[in-house]
Amino acid sequence: MPTYAELKAQAEALLAQAEQLRQQERAGVIAEIRAKMAEYGITVDELSGSSRASKGAGRRRSKAEPKYRGPNGELWSGGPGRKPEWVRKILAAGGNIENFRIA
Repeated sequence: MPTYAELKAQAEALLAQAEQLRQQERAGVIAEIRAKMAEYGITVDELSGSSRASKGAGRRRSKAEPKYRGPNGELWSGGPGRKPEWVRKILAAGGNIENFRIA
């Protein structure tokens, strides 16, 4: 029966061998990926998630005009969704958000 040290040495040798094979195969994998990218017209930006397509190209989001100005100049449209922190603090303190409406 092999000792712990012998098995550990075998494991380390196998890991080194696996890393060497990984490095050898890497160039081929990169070439395959580049070929597929060229075939389908895929850009590096699309892969990294920074392309317009990945951010919902074609989807138009209108920018709502602000209706409220906070005590430090913060703006809020009053739209649906989570209220800004400054609005929540005012409401929690019993204040009236209408006091901050932009005329």
